[in-house]
Amino acid sequence: MALEIERKFLVRGDSWRDARAGQQISQGYLASGPDAIVRVRRIGARGFITVKGKGRGPVRSEYEYEVPARDAEEMLESLCRHPLIKKTRFSYTIDDIHWVIDEYHESNAGLVVAEAELENPTQSLILPSWAGPEITNDPRFGNSHLAYHPVSTWQTGSVLRG
Repeated sequence: MALEIERKFLVRGDSWRDARAGQQISQGYLASGPDAIVRVRRIGARGFITVKGKGRGPVRSEYEYEVPARDAEEMLESLCRHPLIKKTRFSYTIDDIHWVIDEYHESNAGLVVAEAELENPTQSLILPSWAGPEITNDPRFGNSHLAYHPVSTWQTGSVLRG
């Protein structure tokens, strides 16, 4: 079984930023339920379909398949609920841990989330200074939830600031 093991955190400030270029991502959902989601994603010139199982803490099953970029674009435009998730992804390796930071745009603008990709759920993790509150188990910050309930519709207060 293919597994995704990650912990998610809100990002504080801009100290994580440097000169590296990020990847533009558009994603939408073909199906989203309590036990599984099916996502279509376009990353630059590549397309993907991903099936994710129900999460148990930082662990969930994940199956990802590359599809022609044109097919992904057509599915995003005609089959997925809008607005789509739009974000820029930045990748870092810190203390042998792969981190991605997603800076959201459009209806989720203002949200910046870091994910630490782990090898096992009990792996120790030293948090960078920009890592704010952990949101691994907060369903509001799942991309499938953000597609249906973008942060622009929230009464945010300080929830987006780590």
